[in-house]
Amino acid sequence: MFNLNFTIYQTLKSHWRLFHKDENELNNTEVKYYRGLNEYTTAQNIVDLGLDSFPQFKAAYTTYQAVLQVIRHRDRAALQTLVMTYQRNKTEMDTVITTIKQNYLGIRNACLYDYSNGPLEGVNRKIKELKRGCYGFRNMHNFFIRIQMISA
Repeated sequence: MFNLNFTIYQTLKSHWRLFHKDENELNNTEVKYYRGLNEYTTAQNIVDLGLDSFPQFKAAYTTYQAVLQVIRHRDRAALQTLVMTYQRNKTEMDTVITTIKQNYLGIRNACLYDYSNGPLEGVNRKIKELKRGCYGFRNMHNFFIRIQMISA
C-alpha cells in the first residue's frame, strides 16, 4: 500500500501541469513515457489516476474545469448557475468560489464585453520600469517626454 501511494505522489508531483490543462486538451491517444510513474501511458490516464486516488481532489478538479469552461466560452448564465449551486466541500475551491461571488459583477462583465485593461497595465509597467531605471529625472518635462516616447 505504501508503495502505491508513493507512486501516485511522485506522479502527481512531477506531472502537476496536466491538472491545469483543459480536459479537452488532454491527449488520450498518444502513449509516452512518464517519469514518476515509470511506464508508458497517456496524459488522460495520469489525470484519472490522480482523481481516482483522491475523491476530494476530484470534486475540486471538476469545479475547476467547469469554471474554466464557463469563462472560456463566456457563458454568463452557466457562471451564475455554477456559483449559486456550488456545494462547499472544505477544499481550496471554496475560497475560489467565494472570491468569484464577491467579484461576480466584474467577472460577468468580462464575459459580456471584449474590453480589457491589459494594454493600459502594460503601459503602467513600462512607466514604472522607466522610473526605476533612471533613478529619477532632474526635469519633470523630460520625464513626460520619455513617457510619451514609450507609449507611442
